[in-house]
Amino acid sequence: MPIDPAARCVPGARGASAGPSRARDLAGRAAEPDPGPPPGAHKVVVLALDGVYPFELGIPHRVLGSADGRYEVLSASVDGQPVRTDSDLAVAPGHGPEVLAEADTVVIPPYAVSRASAAAPDPQALAALSRVRPGTRLVSICTGAFLLAAAGLLDGRRATTHWALTDHFRELFPRVELDPGVLFVDHGDVLTSAGAASGIDVCLHLVRRDHGSEVANQVARLCVVPPYRDGGQAQYIERPLPPAGGTGTGPTRDWAVQRLELPLSLDDLAAHAAMSTRTFVRRFQEETGLSRGRWLTQQRLRRARHLLESSDLPVERVAHEVGFATATSLRRHLAGETGVAPSAYRRTFRASRP
Repeated sequence: MPIDPAARCVPGARGASAGPSRARDLAGRAAEPDPGPPPGAHKVVVLALDGVYPFELGIPHRVLGSADGRYEVLSASVDGQPVRTDSDLAVAPGHGPEVLAEADTVVIPPYAVSRASAAAPDPQALAALSRVRPGTRLVSICTGAFLLAAAGLLDGRRATTHWALTDHFRELFPRVELDPGVLFVDHGDVLTSAGAASGIDVCLHLVRRDHGSEVANQVARLCVVPPYRDGGQAQYIERPLPPAGGTGTGPTRDWAVQRLELPLSLDDLAAHAAMSTRTFVRRFQEETGLSRGRWLTQQRLRRARHLLESSDLPVERVAHEVGFATATSLRRHLAGETGVAPSAYRRTFRASRP
C-alpha cells in the first residue's frame, strides 16, 4: 500500500485520534513491503560528495518525494561507500555511481569546498559525473555548482551559487556568467541554485515545470514552505561598509554616513574635505570605485534596510530618515537592489509580534 504523502509529511494528519486502532493501522502499514515507485516515475539521483551538507542533501528527497509518487529519488556516492558530511556524522547512500547512468535528473547538493578542492575536485567525483547520460537534467545546490563548473558543464551559461562565494567562483571559472543575485537559474537541461534553502526553491520549480502549479503548490503545503519566494538572494547579501580610513575622502564619507537624511550635494562633500570639486570627484572615485551619487544611494539603502528590519517606522518615514525624497524613490531603488518592495523585505526580515 503506498504511503499517502500527507501522512508522510504530517504524522496522524488523516486520523482524528492516535488511539490503539490508529497505532495498529500504522503498525500494519509498516509491516507491508514497500511497493516502490509506480512505473514511469521520473528517476532522480542525488550525488553525495565528501563533505556534503546534511540539510541540503535531504531536500530533493523531502520535496520531490512529496509529489505523490511522481519521482523516484535515490542517493549515491562516488564509490558506493559511506560519505563524511560537514557535520559530526556520516551518511550511507543506498547506491554507487553506476545508478547515475539510469537517472533522468541528477542533483549535486553542496559540499565543503576549499580553494584547492574547488580548483581541482576529486577525480572520482568527475568520473562519477561522466556516467550521466547525455540529455539528463543536472541540478546543483549552492557549492554543487563548483563541480558542474569544473566539469565544463557551465561554460558559456548563466549560473548561480551562494553569494558569499561569488569572487572565488568567478576567479576559478571566468567562462561562466555568474549571477549572484538570484535564487536559481534554469537553463532547461542545467539548473543551478544559491545557498541552503534555495534548494527547496529549485526543487519546487522542478515540480512546477514538470507537473504544473497545482501539484507544486500541494507539495509546498505538505512541506510547509512558500510555493514561491519573491526576489532573489540579493536581499540576503551583506554589504558591510569598508573602513573609511583617516585620509583622503574617508573622513568626509564618515561624516556623510551620519547625515544621510540631508541632500549632501557634491559641493557640500568637497567643502567638507577641503578639496576642489574636481579633486574630490577624482579622489572619491579612486578610493571607492563609485561615483558620489551611487555611493550615497548604496549607503541610504543600507540604512533603509536596517530600519526596515529593526523598526516599525512607516515606509514613508524610512525614506525620509535615509534621504530619499519620496517613498516611491525608496521603493524603486530597493527593488533595483534586492528585487523586492520595502513591505516584502520587512516581512522577510522583521520578526512578527506574537
